[in-house]
Amino acid sequence: MTLYRVGRNAPVVKALLDAREEGKQVAVLVELKARFDEERNIEWARALESEGVHVVYGLLGRIRRYTHLSTGNYNALTAQAYTDLGLLTCDDAIGADATHLFNYLTGYSAKASYRKLAVAPIDLRERVERLIEREIEHHREGRPGHVIFKMNALVDRRIIRMLYRASQAGVKVDLIVRGMCCLRPGIPGVSENVRVVSVVGRFLEHSRVFWFRNGGDEEVFLCSADLMPRNLNGRVEVMFPVGDPHLVGVLREEVLGAYLADNMKARVMNADGTYTRRVPKDDEPIVNAQSWFAKARAVPRLG
Repeated sequence: MTLYRVGRNAPVVKALLDAREEGKQVAVLVELKARFDEERNIEWARALESEGVHVVYGLLGRIRRYTHLSTGNYNALTAQAYTDLGLLTCDDAIGADATHLFNYLTGYSAKASYRKLAVAPIDLRERVERLIEREIEHHREGRPGHVIFKMNALVDRRIIRMLYRASQAGVKVDLIVRGMCCLRPGIPGVSENVRVVSVVGRFLEHSRVFWFRNGGDEEVFLCSADLMPRNLNGRVEVMFPVGDPHLVGVLREEVLGAYLADNMKARVMNADGTYTRRVPKDDEPIVNAQSWFAKARAVPRLG
């Protein structure tokens, strides 16, 4: 049925509620922008929703879907001490992927591929490996390869082997790993092109960022997962792209660049697995990445 100006006390609304109580499946589309009827429509739409009626607002083509994705969660306590990055986007492909993902989680979809998201345990691992392999191919073809990964932990053997292969091919690998890192940098013939930095300060570094030079057409992804078997194989995790060129530049220069330049709270891993605390050289400015971010001011361009 298509009903125009239902009104505040319309019997049809009670009839729909009665049908729902009798176990009938009820779906209603509400046009909230109906002139003069917005308040009444909102009231009865809420009443229907509260009884389990499936209510859709607006018309196809006139609805914009927003998706919020983050490297962390919505825990009000840990949010005061953890550093995380989030993205609010109206990208249609990401929105569609998120819808498919929620349908997959609730058992309403068996979709095994996504347009822009990479989802563990379905394809996140394979996507990261393909991106590393692509960087190796770029380097072999004369376009300098470079990856920068920031995460809490690097434990997964397959990913570590891929990063060793990248280093051996000549790709520059910068790793910002707060906690456990099973990769050893600076080993001749194995990982001499790898640098591992751990930043430990007032806040717990929690964001995961994967940046790829990609032959000059750089790409950056944010991710909820660390590169660990439990994240890649045994949990539902999401990696998502940041498409806006300005935001890509901010992440590369101001976020990753600040951590790589930190000389107050950073420790550099040696080839034997020990760490050496970095201190400013005589000709270096003092760089404390967390202090800059905490003061909510622009971080100097660090390259």
